[in-house]
Amino acid sequence: MNDQEHREAVETIRHLIKGIDIAMLTTVTEEGLVARPMKTQEVEFDGDLWFLTKSDTDKYGQLQLHPEVNVSYVGKSYVSVRGRAELVHDREKIKQFWNPTYASFLHTTSDDPELVLIKVRAEAAEYWETGNVVKMVKRMFSQIAGKENRKDLNKTVKL
Repeated sequence: MNDQEHREAVETIRHLIKGIDIAMLTTVTEEGLVARPMKTQEVEFDGDLWFLTKSDTDKYGQLQLHPEVNVSYVGKSYVSVRGRAELVHDREKIKQFWNPTYASFLHTTSDDPELVLIKVRAEAAEYWETGNVVKMVKRMFSQIAGKENRKDLNKTVKL
């Protein structure tokens, strides 16, 4: 993939997930896969996704053993991002991302040494654009006419 294709792929995913506050983060456990809702940090997607957690959670241990994750967004579109997670213990970055709503949700303050960021480096994303009315109407007529093109339903981009 050349630089232009990469920029376009990142811009597409940025546009599709913008405004979707909650994502489902899927991690690998000894028993299999587990997904949980996570609030995406309010930064422009540049190929990385950021989440805040505490080091005493199950997901923290899971990510140490298996950094491969999937992050799913549902809203104006459906986006599934595959990548590798990194646990980031950067106090300044944590304070940068801190939001007062975390105080009640995580029962802590921004100075809590247990706080840690999860940085997901996106490797690929698959998406379905549901908010595009023109595409949806074209799909409907294609289905009626029996000429539905499956490749128009979704797209995968490497990041």
